[in-house]
Amino acid sequence: MNTKLHAITDANGRPLSFFITAGQVSDYTGAAALLDDLPKAEWMLADRGYDAEWFRDALEQKGIKPCIPGRKSRSMPVKYDKRRYKRRNRIEIMFGRLKDWRRVAARIRPLPNRLLLRTHSGRNSALLAVINES
Repeated sequence: MNTKLHAITDANGRPLSFFITAGQVSDYTGAAALLDDLPKAEWMLADRGYDAEWFRDALEQKGIKPCIPGRKSRSMPVKYDKRRYKRRNRIEIMFGRLKDWRRVAARIRPLPNRLLLRTHSGRNSALLAVINES
């Protein structure tokens, strides 16, 4: 059983909220589940998996500008701020830290609630690590 971890982070890559789906589930499911957890923000950076008109519209209704590249299969290309999008690496670094702690990467037949508990445990460690680094 594969799982996919969706996360909302702040501008510095510190995790704020998580949602777990089965590995074969679309990213749209994670986007819909985390939509209510979005903090006030000016921009939302997300990868191509979150490129959907309904998601872009929902972000704009909340006053958030989407910075999401369009899917390759889109009939009309989407404009996005490529320079700003490069900051998304902070999110990938956060996932990398979680995997380094082996709470997400080396799981053996996890139950969703057990994985979430491990993730939140890693989240707290990440927050402490970031605070101690500054």
